[in-house]
Amino acid sequence: MSFAQKKSSSLPSTEERRRFQRVKVHLLGRYMLPDRREFPCQIINMSPGGLALLAPGIGNVGDRVIAYLDHIGRVEGKITRIIDNGFAMTVGATARKRDKLAAQLTWLANRDILNLPEDRRHDRIVPRNPIALLTLEDGSKMTCRIMDLSMSGAAIAAENRPPVKSLVMLGKVQSRVVRNLDEGFALEFVHEQTPETLEDAVTAR
Repeated sequence: MSFAQKKSSSLPSTEERRRFQRVKVHLLGRYMLPDRREFPCQIINMSPGGLALLAPGIGNVGDRVIAYLDHIGRVEGKITRIIDNGFAMTVGATARKRDKLAAQLTWLANRDILNLPEDRRHDRIVPRNPIALLTLEDGSKMTCRIMDLSMSGAAIAAENRPPVKSLVMLGKVQSRVVRNLDEGFALEFVHEQTPETLEDAVTAR
């Protein structure tokens, strides 16, 4: 699953859904309205250009909203319409940030479609130092970027993709390639890691 963007010089609310493909996601988060009230929320669908959420506190069309979403981080935009028990809003972002959002949403959508167990067992984080060294089955090495990781696996951004099911080493952690992503591939660790040593282990050289 990937996101297609049509060329357009602007992003009015009536065009947003046509420019970006929305996917169903189930993400929790918090958001703040212009009066600085904060509420918990659940995202029900999202694209790199907008999202719809279930929310107890509903503002007015045109209100600016700042939201902090699990797996996504900080997003902000304006309310475009009111829906049952919530609202829809735009996502204001640079082209680079939209590309990153597209990659994150593709990964999240594929995770849900494939019903992957490691993503339900552990929360995923973005490491402080995302650059790591990957050793392939043939002994060759390549530098890669860790998009996110948990105690049981990681999503890797890289130009070259090792074969699915091949064994690799992410830093000092033996891993198996489980699927391809738009920007790279996903790994499952052969042995579950511990929170205290996880980041040091995967970025070890």
